[in-house]
Amino acid sequence: MNAPMELNHEEVLRVKLEVLRREHRDLDDAITAMHDRGTHDQLAMVRLKKRKLLLKDQIARIEDELTPDIIA
Repeated sequence: MNAPMELNHEEVLRVKLEVLRREHRDLDDAITAMHDRGTHDQLAMVRLKKRKLLLKDQIARIEDELTPDIIA
């Protein structure tokens, strides 16, 4: 029948990684739009940039966890 599927740890990380990447791109677009419109709300701009950096760090951590260590 249609039994619910459970995702393993790696699959969950891959889904989370895609969500974080999408949010990172959306923030990049929002920052660009604010800049192009000439919006001078520095506080909002700083908050968006901080959130974008936080997402970048989270993305890097997940990518490191998904990438196997290779001993040369």
